[in-house]
Amino acid sequence: MSRPTHVDPRGQRFAAAITSVVLALALVLPTSAAVVLLAGQGIVFAIGASGHLHRSPYAVAFARLVRPRIGPPAEPEDARPPRFAQTVGLAFVAVALVGFVSGADAVGYAATALALVAALLNAAVGFCLGCELYLLARRATASRQPA
Repeated sequence: MSRPTHVDPRGQRFAAAITSVVLALALVLPTSAAVVLLAGQGIVFAIGASGHLHRSPYAVAFARLVRPRIGPPAEPEDARPPRFAQTVGLAFVAVALVGFVSGADAVGYAATALALVAALLNAAVGFCLGCELYLLARRATASRQPA
């Protein structure tokens, strides 16, 4: 099955809102609960990062519960930047998990907080930090290519 090349940006914001809740809970709950939440969020990020944004639990919830009520997007977006953003989120969650599991709680809290800030930016104002990093990297590599 081929990967969708476009995504509904509203679905990405919906997913970011759920991610924000999960990450915020990970910051305030005991470390053992934070590890479980972060592991679950890591799985969600891994599904999206592997190119299956439409199969992540948050995307499925959006497709079944929200999108039928609001209709299709006016303008779908390229799926590559959100997939990259999922990879960045996965990296931060992995660092947080390693921090918490190894006893370096400060690292765990810092990585979780940074991921939370990125998720909140997307959920609240539609600014996808990982997507912007993807676009910057694309521009940088394109400018190095010989003409």
